[in-house]
Amino acid sequence: MLGDGGETPTRYELLSMVKKHSNLLGKTIVDVEDASDVEMDARFWHDVMDLYFIRGRESRARQDDDLIFFVRKMSLRRYGFNDNMEGKSPYFVRRWASKLDNLVNENSIDVDWRRSFYLNLIAHTSFSVTVAICSHQVLRNHQTGQDTPLSSIYKVVKTVYASPSRVDFHLDSRKEVETTPAYPDICFAVDDFDSTFDAVVLTEIDHCYCVLLNAHDGVAFPSEKAPENSSSSDISSLEINTNSGKTKLTLFSGFVSYQMVREAYDAGKSGFGSLLSLGHFPGKRDRLNMKGPGGRGEVEVAISGVVDQSKEASGPQSPAPISKGGFSIGTIFRRAASVASVAAKHAYAAAAATQSSDEEMLPLQCCLMSISLPWEHIAHDLLFKGSPPVNL
Repeated sequence: MLGDGGETPTRYELLSMVKKHSNLLGKTIVDVEDASDVEMDARFWHDVMDLYFIRGRESRARQDDDLIFFVRKMSLRRYGFNDNMEGKSPYFVRRWASKLDNLVNENSIDVDWRRSFYLNLIAHTSFSVTVAICSHQVLRNHQTGQDTPLSSIYKVVKTVYASPSRVDFHLDSRKEVETTPAYPDICFAVDDFDSTFDAVVLTEIDHCYCVLLNAHDGVAFPSEKAPENSSSSDISSLEINTNSGKTKLTLFSGFVSYQMVREAYDAGKSGFGSLLSLGHFPGKRDRLNMKGPGGRGEVEVAISGVVDQSKEASGPQSPAPISKGGFSIGTIFRRAASVASVAAKHAYAAAAATQSSDEEMLPLQCCLMSISLPWEHIAHDLLFKGSPPVNL
């Protein structure tokens, strides 16, 4: 067993062990020959989870969130342990206790310890989302390698939390109405999306809506040094992030142009056959689901058209084919009458002052509601991603 007969390993040392036995992460087709014996050993993952989140020196300091997540084995997820609601979920949650076995009791044999470790690694890491308005020209120059800094016209940075649950927002009341399991996806929701992003309004044809998700602190970034009250011997240099609180990883980055958002917004009253599925949502905003670059992840945004209240709203234009690049557009819900914030109304006035008489420039308020990513992609990036973060 790990930690027997000597000093308890630090999180830094444990995460190094985990990296050596994480070859299966992100693989849709698993070749058993690619996996080490340890990687398939449930006892190893049980012990790593115990030391990392329950009995380890850092864990005993209780600086982490006190929720511990347990993923059920695949064969049990369809039927559950019992007939209650918890039994129907692919995971269950317990409050931290000093002994791991006390948290799961007789259910220990039914826990997928490998996936449980990764889920807790994600859930106890700190994340932030950056939503920005950028110039399309600046983005193009940056992508082609020109010496153009990636600057924003306007941006908002918000702390978000990783959860294996998904919250369904009612756009008319802007309140949480239902929480359902999202796992194997991890959801980063913004409960106060309406007030947080009320000033994020696309007012120019050149504008792009940009979304970044960064990990920057927490248990996935253990310090190389042992705790001050530890008598552990020196730790040899390992290839892992060592500057806890200073290292930043970009897990998701993508943008969509004003024209793409506008075309999708106008398409809400018609359709694109099987490409888009439409549904009426009786609220003041539209729910727009966008797939990330390469189909990785999904972003859910509440879209509002900032209409000129002095004129009657005209009918929507016929939709044009969605352009390639940026996000690919997924499910879109039907446009409803929108009431913009004061900031958005000011944006309309600014746009109206700069457009020519024959243009129909509709400012669009974009409020990020959530980002969802598969847990394996997040875990893989936390352990192995070496590319520099996107600084915006």
